[in-house]
Amino acid sequence: MKLKDKVAIITGAGHGIGKAVAIQFAKEGAKLSLNYFGQNKNDMDLLLEELKNYGSEVIISDGDLSDENVVKSLVNHTVKTYGRIDILTNIAGICNQSLIQDLEVETWDRMLDVNLKSVFLTTKYTAPFMIVQKSGRIINFASQLAQKGGIEVSHYAASKAGVIGFTKSIALELGEHGITANCIAPGPIETQMLAKFNYSWREQKLSQLPLHRFGSVEEIVPSVVLLASDPDGNAYTGQTLGPNLGDVML
Repeated sequence: MKLKDKVAIITGAGHGIGKAVAIQFAKEGAKLSLNYFGQNKNDMDLLLEELKNYGSEVIISDGDLSDENVVKSLVNHTVKTYGRIDILTNIAGICNQSLIQDLEVETWDRMLDVNLKSVFLTTKYTAPFMIVQKSGRIINFASQLAQKGGIEVSHYAASKAGVIGFTKSIALELGEHGITANCIAPGPIETQMLAKFNYSWREQKLSQLPLHRFGSVEEIVPSVVLLASDPDGNAYTGQTLGPNLGDVML
């Protein structure tokens, strides 16, 4: 019960890594405020029942986090329900393929809105509550592609590189208030997002990995729990953890 009675916002909680983190946080005793967008409501209802079976208090909201009003509503509803926010975990994101010469401006803009602007907005509206508390954990999801780049993913890599730079900066700003800010930059993980990539891209990426396999969501969750936990994550701030199967070695 490493997170007993901690209040955690988790974005992108409808599937993949976000869903797995929500389940583990519930097992660790956290009170949850989950955001999803575009998922089947029946699936979310099933997730809600599963989380409650672990004894967790859960509220769920639907909305596009690149919309400032949606973010305000998420944060305010969380504080109104639980009275505080201890952990902000930004997992919501999108990815698609395009060579730079074929990349539409609208596709570029949407990528940065979902993957970077949403992280800015959730942090902007959560930070004031954490400052008053003099404590908080901000955990943002980047990607190993932000560190090394990749073919047909320049827009995705740029958005995630922005997350890393943003996180380092807020770690410097918020540290005096007892708030840590860190990134997790996974390698390719077997999720719905990766499944959308074509066969040749997946095969090329697989050949680059020293472990010769893609990761699973269950292998990413422990890094999130580490950064969220006391005292496990206390000394980490401004860092980028890399459960990336050896795709990036620092």
